[in-house]
Amino acid sequence: MSTLKSTLYQLCLTFIQNRIENIEYSLQQARQASNDDTKSSAGDKYETTREMMQQEMDRNNKLLYEAGQQKIALQQIENVESDQVVKNGSVVLTSEGNFYISISAGELNTGGQKFFAVSQASPIGKVLIGKAKNESFKFNGKEYTVKEIL
Repeated sequence: MSTLKSTLYQLCLTFIQNRIENIEYSLQQARQASNDDTKSSAGDKYETTREMMQQEMDRNNKLLYEAGQQKIALQQIENVESDQVVKNGSVVLTSEGNFYISISAGELNTGGQKFFAVSQASPIGKVLIGKAKNESFKFNGKEYTVKEIL
């Protein structure tokens, strides 16, 4: 794996690990709030608060599951080799921006360059998959040319 691709992979891994930690913290806070409220509430207020806390925990559990799936997806592309066409795990340099086809992690900065970590299921990811070097395409009204695939 190239140094650039390795760096982008590590940035995405850090992004998803931080996300998991934040969700786990939110779950812990919701559980604590629910337990604290149980000790001091009675009647309808208790039931309403408890239901709100349960909904919050359910939402966070769903987010945690999705983040875990993203981490698995990321780990599957850790050692993807360069190819002649864009695939999951490719770093794509285009005339209008640089992309890392991995997980949706937003903007990543390394070595003074800006990259966008996008999933292959994202709108731009779907367009990029299968493109070859020097191939052009339009996306959101802009003309892109693939300059390099790493």
